Amino acid sequence: MGKSTNHSKEWTQMNSIYGMEQWQTLIFLLCQAILLSVLSVLYLVYFNSICGFFERVISGTAVARFAAGFTGSVTALSAVCLFFAAANFFYSAIPLHYDMAQRIVSAVNDWSSVKLALDLGCCGRGILLNAVATQLKKEGSSGRVVGLDRSKRTTLSTLRSAKMEGVGEYVTCREGDARRLPFPDNYFDVVVSGVFVHTVGKEYGQKTAEAAAERMRAVAEMVRVMKPGGVCVVWDLVHVPEYVLRLQELKMEDVRVSERVTAFMVSSHIVSFRKPSQHVHGPAEVRLDWRLC
Repeated sequence: MGKSTNHSKEWTQMNSIYGMEQWQTLIFLLCQAILLSVLSVLYLVYFNSICGFFERVISGTAVARFAAGFTGSVTALSAVCLFFAAANFFYSAIPLHYDMAQRIVSAVNDWSSVKLALDLGCCGRGILLNAVATQLKKEGSSGRVVGLDRSKRTTLSTLRSAKMEGVGEYVTCREGDARRLPFPDNYFDVVVSGVFVHTVGKEYGQKTAEAAAERMRAVAEMVRVMKPGGVCVVWDLVHVPEYVLRLQELKMEDVRVSERVTAFMVSSHIVSFRKPSQHVHGPAEVRLDWRLC
């Protein structure tokens, strides 16, 4: 019973620190779900009257009743789906994001030797960034983690959340473009990213060749700024298979892909890899690593 209370308190604290991003989407889903639920109840209460309306439009009592019943069923099912979508969106925004941040951190075997880490995107007001900083603090490391985001407003809220988590001295933030990282080659020991890379190039549309090319530029930039022997762990939506192919082309080592995790109502995976200490030839091996799941 005590564990349940602590867990509840933990999520309450997380919500107070990080809050809900894109809460407008959650409210929209809930309003639509409630509206369709009300319509479903009205269909049930006034079913005979609705059947009478369909009879005036469609000849045949049986056909009219079937049409009315089918419409009511679809309305009710749509309400259920929207409630599920709202619940999944809320879960993905904070609890799942926090859980995946812990998995990303655990995918790096040795944090004690990490002097500099990068969180690309630092989305979710710094959930992943602060998880990395907390790990560095636990290790008693003198290392630092840099959060990069394209929005100054996001970086400011991230710094505030880091101070609330007690890891402000381990965190710095910079504005920048993931396709042109403002860092020199071979700079970071570890690079991480959470549900960000898929947004790169979105101005071209998610399914266009131009957007895919922009995402690949971001992947190549992550590789560029990593030190030889450095580790990168990325959690992202939908496009992870594209990243794996690009990593193979770049001859990355120890490429691992987790099993699917549903986030924000779409599929997501964690992919991790290591930058070779020296140039290698031949295709990289890709492994399914269920331990990341």
